[in-house]
Amino acid sequence: MSDPLRPRASLRTAVVWEVLKDALDRRVKAVGQGPGEGDRAPGVLDVLDTGGGSGNFAVPVARLGHRVTVVDPSPNALFALERRAAEAGVADRVRGVQGDAADLFEVAERGGYDVVLCHGVLEYVDDPAEGLRNAAAALRPSGTLSVLAAGLGGAVLARALAGHFTEARQALADPAGRWGAGDPMPRRFTPEQLTGLIAAAGLEVGAVHGVRVFADLVPGVLVDTEPDALDALLQLEAAAAELPAFQSVATQLHVLAERN
Repeated sequence: MSDPLRPRASLRTAVVWEVLKDALDRRVKAVGQGPGEGDRAPGVLDVLDTGGGSGNFAVPVARLGHRVTVVDPSPNALFALERRAAEAGVADRVRGVQGDAADLFEVAERGGYDVVLCHGVLEYVDDPAEGLRNAAAALRPSGTLSVLAAGLGGAVLARALAGHFTEARQALADPAGRWGAGDPMPRRFTPEQLTGLIAAAGLEVGAVHGVRVFADLVPGVLVDTEPDALDALLQLEAAAAELPAFQSVATQLHVLAERN
């Protein structure tokens, strides 16, 4: 995935980025404009990006002036993060450390972050509930958690439209939402499953959005050749994102939650 601020990549990231940016703005106002905590300047948030890889969201967040710690198990991804942050001129606001969600507090501070991003993590960890508990524990009081995870409905719909009806049915029946042994995704979630896990971690669930409801189904050539098609599709994605009927068939699910 490319930088969410680049127009072509926005088909996959626009909904998440707009929701996240608004959440960061609200958190800045909640923290207040008084003296910062410790060495933190007023209006600057401490953000933890678990599984943040090469900085797809971390670098744009740092461009807004916030300090971002990225935790990822891949040395190659962290190297790419360092390079991307330097190219964006935010190397002083982005720190990458090697680690994973299960052992988060070996490399990150418990209760030390205003916002935690948990994007593309829960599909791969051995225990999603544990991963969410750790993410919640990393938050400061009233902090915000942003979760992005694979949606079951989108996968079922995609397999069915491709003519793989048996695989679509298998995904519906499988506890992990997988369509077969060749499925590269270890786990998928329904909106109810994902919000239930977040609530069980002691967080208050806020906005839920469906991501990539149409983007993965529309032929790329149509978007690239039809005038204004990209903008129209982006507007359609944004309009459908908050509607439960479309969340149930989205490729990804995005949830905002807060620590009480």
